[in-house]
Amino acid sequence: MIERSHLRIIQAVEEHGSLTAAARELCVTQSALSHTVRKLEDNLGTPVWLREGRSLRLTQAGRYLLNIANRVLPLLFHAEDKLKQMAMGERGTLRIGMECHPCYQWLLKVVSPFLDAWPDVDVDVKQKFQFGGVGALLDYEIDLLVTPDPFYKSNLSFTPVFDYEQVLVVPKDHALTNQPFAEPEDLRNEVLLTYPVATDRLDIYSQFLTPAGVVPKQHKTSETTEIMLQMVACQRGVAALPRWLAEEYCQKLPLDVVRLGEQGIAKQIYLGTREGDEEIGYLKAFIDLAKDYEHPFSG
Repeated sequence: MIERSHLRIIQAVEEHGSLTAAARELCVTQSALSHTVRKLEDNLGTPVWLREGRSLRLTQAGRYLLNIANRVLPLLFHAEDKLKQMAMGERGTLRIGMECHPCYQWLLKVVSPFLDAWPDVDVDVKQKFQFGGVGALLDYEIDLLVTPDPFYKSNLSFTPVFDYEQVLVVPKDHALTNQPFAEPEDLRNEVLLTYPVATDRLDIYSQFLTPAGVVPKQHKTSETTEIMLQMVACQRGVAALPRWLAEEYCQKLPLDVVRLGEQGIAKQIYLGTREGDEEIGYLKAFIDLAKDYEHPFSG
């Protein structure tokens, strides 16, 4: 029988690289860990690892068990945590995953009144989910996903919370500032700065450049909004960002904002939850607060 301890061992060895390090992480002796693995392999009738010198390489069976561990263990930890909170009369932690790089500033404006209203609920924001948030939501790694690109799937629900416009940010006095809006062809000789996201998930490509068959002169990425816009201000390129965020930085840096196309690029921010979870008191309160918050940068 495959037990939770087996899954945790396989996960720990993969994370730490050796039986010795995994045993240390799991607070057991290496011999006890090795015995447990050998017993599992005997029961399964197939090896989990192959030794290559001092290192271990997962077999096909081991890789399959690792995938199971990565899906099942977070669910078990989450269940235990929730049950302990229920036993102690606590509400616990709202875990928020971010698929929207520039939305962190918006999130802070919503989190502050939420914490005031729900003193027994903590908030944990996880920004590692660039575009893997749906999987994290389904695997119970997070409770709420902030995303501009809802991925409709069974057992998930997405609630729109505010509208915004994606615009082009250019250096002050850039030639495009004299035009009512930018055309895709205008970016053919520009250096385009974006977040490190696949181009097919970037609106500037999917809704503006790619349909017109235009590729910018060069595409560079930046992890942080601040560095990206410092580079734009220093005439190192142009960037596409939500209007509310771009105009906020226009007050600090020599920047201008230009509409992308005559109609502009309209977007929405969504909050994703598992179906049924949206009725949890503090989760519903967060969503309601996000919807009711008067966004000075919407539109």
